[in-house]
Amino acid sequence: MKVAIVTDWLITVGGAEQVLKSIHEMYPQAPIYTSQYNKKGIDWFKNADVRTGWLQIFPSGCRRFLGPLRQFYFSHLDLSEYDLIISVTGAEAKSVKKGSATHICYCHVPTQYYWQFYDKYLENPGFGPLDPLARLGLKLLVRPLRKADYKAAQRPDYFVTISSFAAEEIKKAYNREASIIFPPVNTSEFHRVVEKNTIKKGKSQASKSEQTITSNNIKSSKSQIYINYSRQVTWKRLDIIVKSFKNTKLPLLLIGDGPEHNNLVKIANGAPNITFLPALPQADLIDYLKNSKAFIFPSMEPFGIAPVEALAAGVPVIAYKGGGALDYIKDGKNGLLFNKQTPDSLTKVIKKFEQAKLDSPEKISKSVENFSAPRFKKAIKDFINEKTK
Repeated sequence: MKVAIVTDWLITVGGAEQVLKSIHEMYPQAPIYTSQYNKKGIDWFKNADVRTGWLQIFPSGCRRFLGPLRQFYFSHLDLSEYDLIISVTGAEAKSVKKGSATHICYCHVPTQYYWQFYDKYLENPGFGPLDPLARLGLKLLVRPLRKADYKAAQRPDYFVTISSFAAEEIKKAYNREASIIFPPVNTSEFHRVVEKNTIKKGKSQASKSEQTITSNNIKSSKSQIYINYSRQVTWKRLDIIVKSFKNTKLPLLLIGDGPEHNNLVKIANGAPNITFLPALPQADLIDYLKNSKAFIFPSMEPFGIAPVEALAAGVPVIAYKGGGALDYIKDGKNGLLFNKQTPDSLTKVIKKFEQAKLDSPEKISKSVENFSAPRFKKAIKDFINEKTK
């Protein structure tokens, strides 16, 4: 078959990009169509045939402003020359023209700023001084944009998604049924933390002063710290973690960067038990997980690759009771769930966790064996074979 791959953008490394990488490895000759490509932000596709259009003229930092333009771009992108189109999307890439091709859409979630997170985006759009303008634009345009997004969602022949929660959201927003194939997680690398304690620490991006702080406060004894690593944006609700740990006084490590970083540092207000480090390579993340008591996951997300990585490393997860976490957190076994996205709710569960007896690291690691990259590739291949007979 003549295959094309489509994705919303290729700007940074994240969960969506991990899905795309696995599909690209399955079809290395297939061109990847996208709106914007930043080779410095993501270097996974150096040998791929990545094709962009006129939106590439905009700086990648403008991505959040370009939703309506992306919708126009992708809806006019004609891929009818192909036999199979695979779109990996949580936004506009599903709207490409397919002709007689079979279009399988791996949809992470309906476009969040039009649907389930619309109110949250209105409350805090994340544009800084331009927030009032962003709110006005979203209020004025949301109805026609939702209509166009719904119409675009009728173009693919089949929907596949990442979790039970995401399948429900796709049904509500688009009135489409979606098969569930969990996204690929590099469980084998993280599982090595349990198998052998021999992962070598890679080169850290942290400054010397930050490394000293980490060495003194965090790595002084094994299995002592609580950890989160993620993109630091408002909707991930990392502020809940910081506010909670200011009260508990337990050691917390937050790894990552993003537009919410400065606000999180401000909330921490120099608390000696809270340490911040910039985004780090996977080898470093694995090394810090070896010294972690639990991974904290306060987000309402359609899946969440980072907590699955932690589980693969044998580290229990304390997660908000909602979203994709319900597909892999077994309350009281490989982690604990808290009911409300508030510091008090998280603090209560942390106190409970301090006394809890959960499964062994080996058993926790085995609880996410079905989330591996090889399993994902086989499931996708089987689905494609079935739908293209």
